[in-house]
Amino acid sequence: MQQPTRRALLGAAAVTLAAPALAQTAWPNGPIRIVAPLPPGGSTDALARLLQPVLSQSLGVPVVVENRAGASGALGTAAVARSAPDGNSWVLVFDTHAVNPALIPNIGFDTERDLTPLLLFGTAPMMLCVSRNRPWRSFAEVASAARARPDTITYGTIGNGSLAHLTMALVGRAAGLQLVHVPYRGGGPLAVAAAANETDLVIATRPAIGGQIDSGAVLPIAQTAASRSPSAPDVPTLVEAGVPGIDARAFWGFLGPANLPPAVKQRMEAEIRAALDQPELRRRVLALGIDLEPQGEAGFARFLSAQIATWGRVVRENGIRPD
Repeated sequence: MQQPTRRALLGAAAVTLAAPALAQTAWPNGPIRIVAPLPPGGSTDALARLLQPVLSQSLGVPVVVENRAGASGALGTAAVARSAPDGNSWVLVFDTHAVNPALIPNIGFDTERDLTPLLLFGTAPMMLCVSRNRPWRSFAEVASAARARPDTITYGTIGNGSLAHLTMALVGRAAGLQLVHVPYRGGGPLAVAAAANETDLVIATRPAIGGQIDSGAVLPIAQTAASRSPSAPDVPTLVEAGVPGIDARAFWGFLGPANLPPAVKQRMEAEIRAALDQPELRRRVLALGIDLEPQGEAGFARFLSAQIATWGRVVRENGIRPD
């Protein structure tokens, strides 16, 4: 019998030693966490939990949603920005992500350099709504009452420095209104406050307060995009209501740490897109009020840069500070 040569033995040993290393670099190779960086009950939490079982099945590993709220989403996002770029940590952000760099100077990470903007899910206008036990039924009526009694009409948002807060600062300037801001700590607390009619007005996305709109607790009088959303075709825009220059849309996006391997990025993006193509999941996401228009890494990066520049300017011009 022919004896194995020294070269053959060394080659076999190299293959044996390389096998564990190759196994370690395969992905997915363990539990995956999706951080929802705003309080439970809000839209980021709801969207993450819709994706969770579908991604777990398609990737073949456990997918865990981790609620890590604080600092308008910056706390949970920072945890992912500082994570190893191994594909096991992701964050599902909301529009506060684009405001935080201007609002929180010592945020602890670079929003554009330390994260990979994997996929923009879509956008949605915010709905400006009147509590059901208030007398107004149009923006014109609200504006008239606000001019007659400055600094008395209140509006609730998901938080200080949120996109809703910044949008209302623009509305106040454009329409000459002095309104009182009442910040809550996320979509869940705001929805509870809206149901209890704690403020005169509430402004948030339909994903945050859709239940209160559907129940009649609050009545939408205007939406904040430049044109009417397909999810709310009967609600006039603020531009139609006589407030020029308003085009403010919330957004939802999926990010990971910087320097992710290309294969990991491609696989995760493909799995999320496939999940969104499933009719039932797509129906439930659309029911949240999100206008789905997925954009990959390059498009999402451009979108984020524009949003960061736009809303950073509003923060500075209005002297808005964090809580």
